[in-house]
Amino acid sequence: MKKKIAGALLIGLTCLYASEIDTQIKACHNGDIKRCFEAGMALTTGENAEDQEKKSLGLEFIRKACKYGEAKACDALGENYYQDKHYQAAKPYLIDACNKGTKHACEAMGTMYRDAQEVRQNDTLAREYYEKACALGSADSCINIAIMYRGGFGVEKNRAQEKKYYKKACDTGSKVGCTTYTKMDNKDKGIEEPGFFDKVKSLFN
Repeated sequence: MKKKIAGALLIGLTCLYASEIDTQIKACHNGDIKRCFEAGMALTTGENAEDQEKKSLGLEFIRKACKYGEAKACDALGENYYQDKHYQAAKPYLIDACNKGTKHACEAMGTMYRDAQEVRQNDTLAREYYEKACALGSADSCINIAIMYRGGFGVEKNRAQEKKYYKKACDTGSKVGCTTYTKMDNKDKGIEEPGFFDKVKSLFN
């Protein structure tokens, strides 16, 4: 009996959700650009995203919202293109979103240039975008920069800079950032440990 009730509730909620999307679509056709965006997001997220037909329809609504000035729609369009590996299509939207301070867009652009995703590989540009994302609170981007300084990818190897960015990652709540920074910091402070210089002298006796 409980299973039947749960099933009925699920069907009811599904119908209600579908009805809400229909309302958004009608409002979109009547010129409400915000509702175009809402309909597009509803059709490209959750279970709907698994239905290619619904997702394609949703992207059309998002494109329309973007075209008529809905900034969030342009950001969402870039993210969708990127997730679908249409990197060149995503690029202008991601750059615009990054310039407006959208963390994930800056991070995506950094990865695009680092991994040569339909662009010429460029560690300098990758680092610049990762730096923007790191400043916006992306721990992964901070760690990526630290790795670049460790390996000398597009920069001269620099242990101080490596530590700096692990610390930034730590400050944003990254466990990996904190652990790595602590290990590096303790190693650097080794010369301050009692008896350190006596140990060094003993090597030459």
